[in-house]
Amino acid sequence: MGRLETADKQSLHLENEIQASIDQVFSHLERLEILSSKEPPNKRQNAKLRVDQLKYDVQHLQTALRNFQHQRYAKEQQERQREELLSRTFTTNDSDTTIPMDESLQFNSSLQKIHHGMDDLIGGGHSILEGLRAQRLTMKGTQKKLLDIANMLGLSNTVMRLIEKRAFQDKYFMIGGMLLTCVVMFLVVQYLT
Repeated sequence: MGRLETADKQSLHLENEIQASIDQVFSHLERLEILSSKEPPNKRQNAKLRVDQLKYDVQHLQTALRNFQHQRYAKEQQERQREELLSRTFTTNDSDTTIPMDESLQFNSSLQKIHHGMDDLIGGGHSILEGLRAQRLTMKGTQKKLLDIANMLGLSNTVMRLIEKRAFQDKYFMIGGMLLTCVVMFLVVQYLT
């Protein structure tokens, strides 16, 4: 193993010799193990202990050889990579180094426009809702004043019922119109974007 560490180019030949020696020792150890089991009982344990110790030593040598082979392989690979880097000729980048981002930018700007449009729609809907609430309060106040005036003038109950019925029907027309407007706005957004 000492000669193996100092040898450079002949290391492969020495590695093969060492591996052959280790294999031969392993085969002798197997034979020794068989022979140790045939020893008399009082000497058998001692013989088996010696064979196990020899196996451990040979396994240690085998591990050392594998470590050396691994180090040699890593060193050769480093040298090969170094030579490859030193022999490589570097060139400038190609002219086509642009990143295709036009579609992504257009998609992003479209999303932002849609986002602002939806914000405007929500703001418009909120203002319409506030306006309707204000109109409802105004209409309630007007209805109350009309009822007070009608009672003062002595209008008949049938006329009053017709007015209330008309107000009830107008409420359904208003809800239907709001739903129709929402459906039209949804269809416009769905099919035009």
